[in-house]
Amino acid sequence: MSAPEAVSTEQTDDSGWEAVRELPPSAKLVAKVLEYNETLTQSQLAEETLLPPRTVRYALNRLEEADVVESRFSFSDARKRLYTLSIDSR
Repeated sequence: MSAPEAVSTEQTDDSGWEAVRELPPSAKLVAKVLEYNETLTQSQLAEETLLPPRTVRYALNRLEEADVVESRFSFSDARKRLYTLSIDSR
C-alpha cells in the first residue's frame, strides 16, 4: 500500500478544480475551454477543442458527474444543450 497523499487545506473554495484534476485530459480541456467561453454547445466545444464529438460527449458526462458543469436547453434550438462551468474561474 502506498502512503496517502497530503491534501492542501489552504484553498477550500478550489474543490471544483480538485475534482477536475482527477478527470481524463479531455475533460480537463473541455473545462478550460468553458472557463474562457462561459457557455457553449457540444458542437462548439468539439470545434474549439479539436476533439471528436464522441470524446466531448464523454468529457461532458464526466464533468457533469463531478458537478462542475451545468447544462440547460437552448432557447433558440431546443435540440441543443448549452454547457456552463459551475465552478469559479481562476
